[in-house]
Amino acid sequence: MSAGVRIFVCLFLIHRFLSAKKPDRKHICFIFAGIAVISAALSLLQCSPQCSIILEILWIAVCASHFQGADTRMSLFIGIFYEIAVSFWLFLAAAWAGVLFHAPSFLDFNTRNGQITLWLLHILLAAFALCLNKHPNMDRKEGVRLGAMIALTGFLAVVTLSQQSILLIPNDTVYMWTILSVLLMMSVLVFNMNRQYEVEKEFALLKSHQAELLEQNYTTLNHAYSINAKLFHDFHNHIGVLQQLLTRRKFDEAIQYLEELNAPVREMAHSIWTGDETLDYLINSKAQAAESNGIQYQAQVEFPRHTNLGSADLCAILGNLLDNALEAAEQVAEKEGRFIRLTIRRINQMLVIKVENSFSSHPVVKDGILKTSKEENGLHGWGLKSAQTAAEKYDGTVQTSYAGNTFRAVATLSFQSVSIE
Repeated sequence: MSAGVRIFVCLFLIHRFLSAKKPDRKHICFIFAGIAVISAALSLLQCSPQCSIILEILWIAVCASHFQGADTRMSLFIGIFYEIAVSFWLFLAAAWAGVLFHAPSFLDFNTRNGQITLWLLHILLAAFALCLNKHPNMDRKEGVRLGAMIALTGFLAVVTLSQQSILLIPNDTVYMWTILSVLLMMSVLVFNMNRQYEVEKEFALLKSHQAELLEQNYTTLNHAYSINAKLFHDFHNHIGVLQQLLTRRKFDEAIQYLEELNAPVREMAHSIWTGDETLDYLINSKAQAAESNGIQYQAQVEFPRHTNLGSADLCAILGNLLDNALEAAEQVAEKEGRFIRLTIRRINQMLVIKVENSFSSHPVVKDGILKTSKEENGLHGWGLKSAQTAAEKYDGTVQTSYAGNTFRAVATLSFQSVSIE
């Protein structure tokens, strides 16, 4: 049973600090079955404690990777140093209990005193996991700081233990645990460096996604503006042609010529112009995409000019929110039920971007985090993360909610006016 406590606490730590998912009931039963098989095998084969630790580490890595979706290498890393830490604190608890009660029997776990120490430590281990579970907002930095404090406390405890003379402990044993306590402190540092690397890697992917989206949008935007510029440039020529046709009473040819010019003019007449080329392109191009898919598209835009809001960041926020809205609205079976409503409003020095859309199935929420319905490969799955990262540059945030058949994403950004002298 003690092995089960150790394994489940370790899997909980992997869930918290590697952002892995919780195992469901079916997986929990499978984990318990594996623990029972391991315990029975160890009992029959009379294996050493070291062999038991190795099997526990391997089972932790298997459960974390298959049932929780955690990285196998990091699961092994946490499993190895977790088992070392548990063994280290078990030794410290037994040794200091022996010092306090002048009873060397605490170091022998086959005795009653040794069993009391063993189970007391496992009870404290379970209580520690419950305390962490009650503080779901503890971030990675706080977790690393807590781990460093525990490792440092263990190092000081084993160094102090080497100076006492009440309980006779072989010097080799004390030296071994002193070295392992130093390794535990180093493992906390390595874990922190690895998680920092993962954060920087994710941020680099977000920046790459933003750059790719911006390049794609600007290419299309320049093309659209070049067509409109050509239309205005040739406007006097079109007027001359129409004048000649009407003068010669070629009314059918004049009507046909007007029909050819009508499409781009009509498109421009229904376009929204904010003064920002990125917003103009995104709002109007997504409107065309919505129309082609039978989606009702409404846009109410009040955009402040001459601000410190970067076009790349606006592209990341609005582009991803509209793309998600289009994808969700397209999946609604009834065309009359498909809609997207875009609202951009300025409230003092705050810009609010709200995108509402219809959807056919409720979004997937795991551990309070909205999950994408796309496959997690390539650039898929980065939309909301990219929008959130861009919003945070302006002390803003992106919040999502849904009620009935309407999904809502709201981005808030703080901005400053910029002089154009």
